[in-house]
Amino acid sequence: MSSAIKVSNLTKKYGRITALQNVSLEVKEGEFFGLLGPNGAGKTTLIRIMTGLSTPSSGEVLVAGHNPFHEPVKVKRRFGLVPEISNIYVDLTAWENLMFTGKLYSVPKKEREERALRLLEIFGLKKRRFSSVRQFSKGMRRKLAIAMALIHNPQILFLDEPTSGLDVQSSKMIREILRKLNEEGTTIFLTTHYIEEAEKLCHRVAILNHGKIVAQGAVEDLKDSIKMSEIIEVTFSTPISYPSELEDYCDKIIQLKENVIRLYSSNVTQSMSVIIDFVQKNSLEIVAVKTVKPTLEDVFVKYTGLDIVTVERMEQIRPKGGRG
Repeated sequence: MSSAIKVSNLTKKYGRITALQNVSLEVKEGEFFGLLGPNGAGKTTLIRIMTGLSTPSSGEVLVAGHNPFHEPVKVKRRFGLVPEISNIYVDLTAWENLMFTGKLYSVPKKEREERALRLLEIFGLKKRRFSSVRQFSKGMRRKLAIAMALIHNPQILFLDEPTSGLDVQSSKMIREILRKLNEEGTTIFLTTHYIEEAEKLCHRVAILNHGKIVAQGAVEDLKDSIKMSEIIEVTFSTPISYPSELEDYCDKIIQLKENVIRLYSSNVTQSMSVIIDFVQKNSLEIVAVKTVKPTLEDVFVKYTGLDIVTVERMEQIRPKGGRG
């Protein structure tokens, strides 16, 4: 299987700031590849370089076997891009946006009309094709943006945070469409801070932290390879404050919800004893206790030191247009 994307020793500097440092990765044809990382890790910078929108300070990038800076036309015909910040013309209709994008890629009129109708049907936008995009919800706009990226039938699709800020129903629909596209042969490169999304969709992932790849591989292999303590998840009947008094008896504690905590412990018996004392001391009631198998989130925690709760909070306060 040949490479759809190959990045070798890529570095990007903005003055004294190093956004990417010696990044190397390879995506095979037909693969669904995910790039994870907290806000500011360099995810968007990497996509911008791979798609020819930003030049690297050093290193090499090949997309569909071509250099995006030396052969930009050849490369751009082979990929579609859904940027985090919308590239839709809101004063045009959905149909006009698709026709304009198809024309940019020199798709013949009859072909682009046929593709546009098919894409609008797939994304549930056919009945609104002649409506101004200004009237569309955020979810509808994101669906249209993906349809625009697919109008020229690219072999590679780059998506930068495609479900960020969307409602559950829209996010689920987009994930299902992306999964089907990949099954039909489209290579997909996805950046996301939703770790569960990457775990469900991606064959392989890379974790980017402070501009460096800190882990990379098949999702299941990464989960199997980390040597970590047992994971205990405790659900209480009522909300509790963060149990800082348990920290001395666990490797790490994450408060998943107001009434749910997850503890990483190398001594489960001792930790359970401490938890029981904590419950009795604070007059609490446990609803459920379970051990949990390692997830991609645990891999993320291992290599970044951040948990998904922290990452999601960072994303919620990120200014629009901020480098990711």
